[in-house]
Amino acid sequence: MPKRITFIIFVAMIDASGRMITILGPTASGKTSLAVALAVALSNQGVAAEIISADSRQVYRGMDIGTGKDLGEYESIPYHLIDICEPGTKYNLFRYQQDFLDVYEEVRRRGVLPILCGGTGLYIEAVLKGYHLSPVPQNEALRKQLETKSLEELTQMLVELKKKTGSNMHNHTDVDTAQRAIRAIEIETYNLHNPMPERVCPPIDSLIIGVNIDREERRRKITARLKQRLDDGMVEEIRGLLDRGIPAEDLIYYGLEYKYVTEYVTGKLSYDEMFRQLEIAIHQFAKRQMTWFRGMERRGFQIHWIDAMLPMEEKVKRIIEA
Repeated sequence: MPKRITFIIFVAMIDASGRMITILGPTASGKTSLAVALAVALSNQGVAAEIISADSRQVYRGMDIGTGKDLGEYESIPYHLIDICEPGTKYNLFRYQQDFLDVYEEVRRRGVLPILCGGTGLYIEAVLKGYHLSPVPQNEALRKQLETKSLEELTQMLVELKKKTGSNMHNHTDVDTAQRAIRAIEIETYNLHNPMPERVCPPIDSLIIGVNIDREERRRKITARLKQRLDDGMVEEIRGLLDRGIPAEDLIYYGLEYKYVTEYVTGKLSYDEMFRQLEIAIHQFAKRQMTWFRGMERRGFQIHWIDAMLPMEEKVKRIIEA
């Protein structure tokens, strides 16, 4: 079938179903470049597409090198949910879901195809599945009361609270650890005394593309990219954030590059210690990302996996065929 006709059929199917395309994968797999290549290919066929980021750290302004924004990659393709809040603040899943839905609805209203792209599995799953979330502040007094209780006691408390709030005890990740259980109790306690209408966040039908990269190639790319980011001024970027008055503990909160480079800048680690520990941490992070994505498949999501090492044109072609 001629390429032009294939594109027309593909776009018609996407438009008729109200679908979006999701591109996910571990760090250093080339997700962003693939999303941009797909958007450009669609644009060349007269179909507008824009990218919505699903990255929990690229939301922060001024945190560019450490989060790997690489904004030059986007070429002329519009992107969303990058640089939307200040460093030092704590962005969360609830805010992301609300911000995503605002952007998604606005993009669809303009007749543009949204491409969700990123590696934060929880964010992706929350918007695709339509998690029902509410903003719940921390309750320090309640946390102090609960900190001496065992995980078994906390779990039983959570079960009883969920009975009162009418919430089913289906999310067993809530009781993976005492810390998670305390947060879940905090949420249910708040909801019990502060009932509030939730914004409807419907599940979104999406063609999901996973970029699969060989483990050894992924490790090679992670190491090479880390060296490049350090050469590009990542240490200076983080030193500049500290000089702006952002506390070291706030930067450490963001993990990975910001944790280890901050500890280097503040004298807790030598440069070699920082590099070695950060390299290991990024490898472990990529492994956890893949574990999450495989978990999504077990939870009913169909992910069409594409080999990261294929030529870009072939990867775009396979997305259309998917």
